[in-house]
Amino acid sequence: MTADGIIFDVDGTLWDCTDAVAAGWSRFFGEQPDLKGLSITGRELRQLFGKPLAEIGAILFQGLPDPRRKELLRQCYEEEYKAIEQSRPGLYEGMGPVLQTLSRRFPLFIVSNCQGGYIERFLKVTGMGSCFGGHLCPDDSGMLKADNIRLMTERHHLKRAVYIGDTALDCAASREAGVSFIFAAYGFGQADQPDAVIRKPEDLLALFP
Repeated sequence: MTADGIIFDVDGTLWDCTDAVAAGWSRFFGEQPDLKGLSITGRELRQLFGKPLAEIGAILFQGLPDPRRKELLRQCYEEEYKAIEQSRPGLYEGMGPVLQTLSRRFPLFIVSNCQGGYIERFLKVTGMGSCFGGHLCPDDSGMLKADNIRLMTERHHLKRAVYIGDTALDCAASREAGVSFIFAAYGFGQADQPDAVIRKPEDLLALFP
């Protein structure tokens, strides 16, 4: 493939921190009387990560008023940061060397539907900050993934950007933003008719020799 910039999703594409985060969230849920023993597993969390935050709140906290959902989500993310910094999840096997190699050939970026502060913690925990030239999430711009991909391409004057993600939502956002999509088949979801498929991180080096 040809590209003048590569944009990555985070969860299910660069790493998987869901087991650690699920444990932290479940401990927090158990302390909330109005959640009635709610808990969550890493597998269940993989089905939620990548969705807009309001949608995650509506799924997890059905029947609760919107202000309470927002407060619970805010506290969930505080627990999430604690879990990430304590457990320090790693990148997918092989991803570190791949990012280092690609960053010498292309500008690399991150666009995610996560909350503000999450990408910064990902970069801190993994030590990969020097590989990326920028990142965006909805709290940065007030926009969701497709518009943020488009904004990233505009800011950095990219004409042949590629987005790498692991779900149908990532594929749809790429199509809407007008960029090529590479499906990370080792991740959390499925995608129809991507422009390319990788089954392990090292496959990217064959796509971009």
